[in-house]
Amino acid sequence: MIRASLFTALCALHCLAPATAQTPAPFAGKTVTLIVGLEAGGGYDSYARLLARHMGKHLAGATFVVQNMPGAGSLTAANHVFNNAPRDGTVMATIQSGVAFEPLYGNAAARFRPTEFSWIGSINAEVSTCQVWRTSPVQTFDDAFTKEMAVGGTGTGADSNLFPQVLNGILGTKFRLVGGYPGVAPILLAIERGELDGICGVYWSSILSLRPQWFRDGSMKPLIQLAIDKHPRHLDVPLATERAKTPGDRLAMELIFGSMKFARPFMAPPGVAPERVAALREAFDATMKDPEFLAEADKLGLEVGPLTGREIGDLLTKLYAAPPEVVQRARVGRN
Repeated sequence: MIRASLFTALCALHCLAPATAQTPAPFAGKTVTLIVGLEAGGGYDSYARLLARHMGKHLAGATFVVQNMPGAGSLTAANHVFNNAPRDGTVMATIQSGVAFEPLYGNAAARFRPTEFSWIGSINAEVSTCQVWRTSPVQTFDDAFTKEMAVGGTGTGADSNLFPQVLNGILGTKFRLVGGYPGVAPILLAIERGELDGICGVYWSSILSLRPQWFRDGSMKPLIQLAIDKHPRHLDVPLATERAKTPGDRLAMELIFGSMKFARPFMAPPGVAPERVAALREAFDATMKDPEFLAEADKLGLEVGPLTGREIGDLLTKLYAAPPEVVQRARVGRN
């Protein structure tokens, strides 16, 4: 009986072994560092910290920490993730989406190939805008063609640097760029102090979450929308592409503003194992449907309209295949 009992027990352990000796979750016990390519307190930082608070629930065993790495409008973070970060899925980053096009426009400081990043997803699409303070000499977009307006920028490749140059170079406006600010929040503070007249290249969601009272009391107002499609809540504000003088100019602006389709992107380095990229994407997609995540986003005034990592990759491939003459017009117009 004792031998029979031992045999039965051993058999039971042996039979259970294949079921219990499963491959461990790829992120079990791991810390995932989420790098934000801009300073703390801005829109990208808010979205990243929101994601970090919820994504771990859908990536079994993982803990998320946020690290800010501002510099050159998030170009510093993009270079770091592409060239120096571990390629095991334990590092993700969010950058200004326009930075993904710097190699296309010949920026030698962009030491990465965007189509090789492991794109995880984007929390939402966006519409960028030009916003002006109540005391600005420019109060309509038509004014911007005859009067100078000082706007703040965060660095090469950032929308706040790039978009005023695009409007000047392609449409002929007179925005005067004051660069070097570490993020949107310091620019808004400079506007409030009277050091700047506005900002040209800021998302609706950033302004509404950081300074909602400015729209309620009329301190700030939009001049123009910088995107391919208008924001559904602001259909009365015109698109910059509507002011294009030629079809070529319109196509060039559509290429430049195409980054709005994946405005809050998250990616991992190139070369991450496919099963780990798949796990990160699945966790991201699940987070976008998480009721607790959505409730907190709504409470914070952060819009959610996700794009998958695969969709971002496909869109970048398409935009990078733009005709050379369109790329050249965009390149000239932004410099």
